[in-house]
Amino acid sequence: MTAAEFQHLYWRIGFGSNPNTINLLPKSRIHVVEQIFVDSQSITPLEIDLSFMSGVTQKELKDNPKLAQKIRRESREKLKNLNVAWIDRLGQSKELLREKMTLFWANHFVCKENHVIFTQMFNNTLRTHALGNFKTFVKAISKEAAMLKYLNGKHNRKNQPNENFARELMELFTLGEGHYSEKDIKESARAFTGYNHDFDGNFRMRPKHHDEDLKTFFGKTGNFSGDDIVDIILEDKQCAIFISTKIYRYFVNPKPNKKHIEEMANVFFKDYNIENLMRFVFLSDWFYDEVNIGVKIKSPIEYLVGMSHIIPIKYEREKDLLKIQKLLGQTLLSPPNVAGWKGDKAWIDANTIMVRLKLPSVMLNNAMISLKEGDTDISDDLKRNYLRKNKGKLPFRITAAWDTFLSDFENVSSKNLQDFIIQGSINKGTADYLKTLNKASKKEYCIQLMSLPEYQMC
Repeated sequence: MTAAEFQHLYWRIGFGSNPNTINLLPKSRIHVVEQIFVDSQSITPLEIDLSFMSGVTQKELKDNPKLAQKIRRESREKLKNLNVAWIDRLGQSKELLREKMTLFWANHFVCKENHVIFTQMFNNTLRTHALGNFKTFVKAISKEAAMLKYLNGKHNRKNQPNENFARELMELFTLGEGHYSEKDIKESARAFTGYNHDFDGNFRMRPKHHDEDLKTFFGKTGNFSGDDIVDIILEDKQCAIFISTKIYRYFVNPKPNKKHIEEMANVFFKDYNIENLMRFVFLSDWFYDEVNIGVKIKSPIEYLVGMSHIIPIKYEREKDLLKIQKLLGQTLLSPPNVAGWKGDKAWIDANTIMVRLKLPSVMLNNAMISLKEGDTDISDDLKRNYLRKNKGKLPFRITAAWDTFLSDFENVSSKNLQDFIIQGSINKGTADYLKTLNKASKKEYCIQLMSLPEYQMC
């Protein structure tokens, strides 16, 4: 396995590599890939302090409006803690692939919930099933309190069926638009009637609210439950194709290759084992083709976590990390809608590219981004108001562990830094520019490399 292939693999299964990880070479592709799966076998739940809910009962919240308001306010604050804890986990976990898959599935089974306990439970369900059986995964998602609230599943009752979850189950979660009928949506919604949860977020079936009559779905008739609907959907190979396409676009290349996706779907359709599918992808020769290296625009989270993978970064105020996510256009736990973030070219526009190019200097060199009125950096009222209050600058209290960086890269010359920091090819203009830079300081050269347009790619 070449160093370039190794770097490519580690950007797809994680957030890049540094000299500590690349020391695994020389190893065979099979050895490296299998070790990745071994490291991700364990499941470490993401948990923050939620003691503010200890002893609180449903009756207390109903009888005491002020307490209920206080709990809601505390829950919203705790969501910020969970956001920061998740980003910290992405940057430090040994279970690299499981965590990257959790991030992927969070933008597939999209859900937004202000109840932090339910949100944490949902996030850990994604983590638990991230490399497991997709059929089991979908059934678990259908019973999550956060999803039951988000897509109105708990309001889905016989005589008054709610079709939100049934529609998104097929359109966004399993088949894709155009592979079902409105009749199928209505009949499957009836199968999911009675789904609910208790005060603690545990799934509860309400038999009195479930429609026990016959349903006809995808040409089959029976007294179907929600689990039965999932079973029937996954009998259609379109599901394997749909999921394989999304995984290909995220882990391989934003431009789909029908031949490779068909190969993936053939593997996935056998048993819907996610780990087997991912192993097939990472062991395939085409995964390492030059056409797939450095062609994916980093999501804001990939950008931030990847940066801290090279230079460990400490945010002295968690609100700074939240501000940066907003500026870049992706705040974890706060998707824009049920379809999630579009990704790829949608990550970059005239505003976000300017912020991205300046951010390394701001975060790593105590510089300031000048975002004054009229600058192209300003894209909305939120930024304008923030800038007015802060006199046109964006100050962040961040500590960069440059000593760790210099230690990690001690045996890497400045001129070879780009091999770790930049993925894919560098255009001639950028190459000529790099020749003019003083490489005496690894620190300064690192910041310059991270300020290039090419650094936006992985």
